Amino acid sequence: MAITTTVRDVMTKKLVSIKTTDPTHVAIGVMAKNDMGSVIVTEDGKPVGILTERDIMKRVCPEGRCREVTAGEVMSKPLITIEAEAKLGEAALLMTNKDIRRLLVVEKGEIVGIATLKDIMRGTLDTFMALASI
Repeated sequence: MAITTTVRDVMTKKLVSIKTTDPTHVAIGVMAKNDMGSVIVTEDGKPVGILTERDIMKRVCPEGRCREVTAGEVMSKPLITIEAEAKLGEAALLMTNKDIRRLLVVEKGEIVGIATLKDIMRGTLDTFMALASI
């Protein structure tokens, strides 16, 4: 019996975005309000980067410039994506090779969700548990 789990099975469908011109303190508020560790950064309505808690902590907070620095100045880019039907192992390998913790999930060229390292770990654990029960 084959057990396969795809990125679609573990991704989060809810995505929150801000504009490249928004100050990072706006991003912090949006992340806090939505209990998320990242936001998609858009320009002219199109995703161009991702801003994470880590980006803010490393690039903005030490200088205390949350009201001056825009999301576009400190976001991570380019966006790294993976197809929704990709297997968890592919996602884990891509995250490892790119040294990232989040992947945007795409289907037919459109972003449909986000998969975090935690999501991939949870899905992998579920697969191991299913195999152990066979």
